Amino acid sequence: MAERFGFYQNEIYLQGYGGTAPAFTTDATMLEDSAAKVMAPEPFWYVAGAAGSGATNRANREAFDRWKIVPRMLTGATERDLSTTVLGTPMPAPVLLAPVGVQSIVHPDAERATARAASGLGLPVILSTASSTSIEDVAAASGEGPRWFQLYWPDDPEVCGSILRRAKESGYTALVVTLDTWTLAWRPCDLDSGYLPFLKGEGMAVALTDPVFRSRLDRAPEDDLPSAVLRWIGMITGIDRAWDALPFLREHWDGPIVLKGIQHVDDARRAVDAGMDGVVVSNHGGRQVDGAVASLDALPEIVAAVGDRIEVLFDSGIRTGADVLKALALGARAVLLGRPYVYGLAHGGEDGVRHVLRSLLADFDLTMGLSGHRRVAELSGSVLRKA
Repeated sequence: MAERFGFYQNEIYLQGYGGTAPAFTTDATMLEDSAAKVMAPEPFWYVAGAAGSGATNRANREAFDRWKIVPRMLTGATERDLSTTVLGTPMPAPVLLAPVGVQSIVHPDAERATARAASGLGLPVILSTASSTSIEDVAAASGEGPRWFQLYWPDDPEVCGSILRRAKESGYTALVVTLDTWTLAWRPCDLDSGYLPFLKGEGMAVALTDPVFRSRLDRAPEDDLPSAVLRWIGMITGIDRAWDALPFLREHWDGPIVLKGIQHVDDARRAVDAGMDGVVVSNHGGRQVDGAVASLDALPEIVAAVGDRIEVLFDSGIRTGADVLKALALGARAVLLGRPYVYGLAHGGEDGVRHVLRSLLADFDLTMGLSGHRRVAELSGSVLRKA
């Protein structure tokens, strides 16, 4: 039987009857303001901040407002099945946890807490190369839960191969290669406080536990962390590769490969030509190019061009159940959720992440039913109207 995510609403009301309210808001659009009250300023702005003026971050949200759902009545939507399969990964709803690094600056349980919460709900977690927790430890926390791995591409081929091998051996089934962050954008929120957590060794667990990377160091990271930090930062930043570099990934990864950061339809076509299995239409949540196109505005054209040949996923700006529905109706096979679950982590560790995820899934489930839809396969552009 399909999961009835909307029942989380009933659970909350029943607990309220007994005098217990949620530990923090169920309104995903208020999570950022709420998180600002429980996080230290520097980590908060590292998560919430954007490139330049923040125009791209704002554009992502404004794009959702330009599309309106047109509900249908008497469709028999009492029972709903939100499940799907993406690149061989079954999931109870078309939602994945986006790769977000450096989670130790948010909560001491970091990626372990996130993995446990996602696994408990059956949602895939995408582990960032910039994780504060090792590949193996996150896999252990995830247990039988589905998991993918995100790559920031080291310029040392042997180090890269070692990391990919560890991910594969640890049960990560798909590789997500982030293309748009080969160097950090101009981020005033971090620059004004001079805050870069990597310089203190945060978000470097994947590298510091890698045997090949460690072999490149004159001294072990435990004895000389600054040198290890600088070596790793130099290895994964400052190099913008070309399309002819992609065969290396095929040589070292035998599962699905997804390119994240695609915004132009011609890049999506080149991904197909390069034999990739999917793309994530994403502008990194507005963190890389100020004044860039909103991801949702880029989505329909990319779906029309390549959606019949590779999986098209969506990222950047998802906050509510209605957002999920709109992205799926515009052709995305699934969406990646980013900042909101990190704010949940800040509020309450694993429980906080679970609350945010259950809230989103309940909102999506109820929005599906109330707009007259029983399965995600029923969603199409006809569900929406452009404002």
